[in-house]
Amino acid sequence: MISEARLEDTDGGLAPAEQGWFILNAREARWQHGEGRGARLTFEGETEFPQVGVSLFVLEPGEPMGMYQWEADQEDFLVLSGAALLIVEGEERPLRQWDFVHCPAESEHIIVGAGDAPCAVLAVGAREHQGGAGWGGYTVDQAALRHGAGVDEETTDVDEAYAGFPNRKPTRCREGWLPDYRPGSADRLSPR
Repeated sequence: MISEARLEDTDGGLAPAEQGWFILNAREARWQHGEGRGARLTFEGETEFPQVGVSLFVLEPGEPMGMYQWEADQEDFLVLSGAALLIVEGEERPLRQWDFVHCPAESEHIIVGAGDAPCAVLAVGAREHQGGAGWGGYTVDQAALRHGAGVDEETTDVDEAYAGFPNRKPTRCREGWLPDYRPGSADRLSPR
């Protein structure tokens, strides 16, 4: 039987302190934020999810989710609110609320905040090849460079790719990052 993980209150918010199932509200969770890099919530605590990574990003207009890259595992994205710009295989595509993006393994891609307000993007990625040689890499792309989301020289070194950005630091969810909650019929179905 799998037990419920204990949630721990950290400087940046709640995070699971051990393995197990849990429920964690994004507004109460531990986020990571860096100026110019947006905010990221991984939902993980001291241990990473071994099979699938799940992150919630909040990007201001012009902020990239990361650097233009390819990975040996598939990634998928769902725009929950706001507008964004997808750069995929050198092409720019506008994204709006409820747009879903599928990136098969080895697709070169990145998402940049767009519009006039923050956007929230749910990201899901497999982890079969993460953390070792052959995980992926950062490639040179002119569209990504124009939007501040590209590298000048191809690399597989994350520190090299992000040298121009501050590290994200733990923080609590800030006002305006997530859309406001609107009570509705779903509340009547919830056992909580």
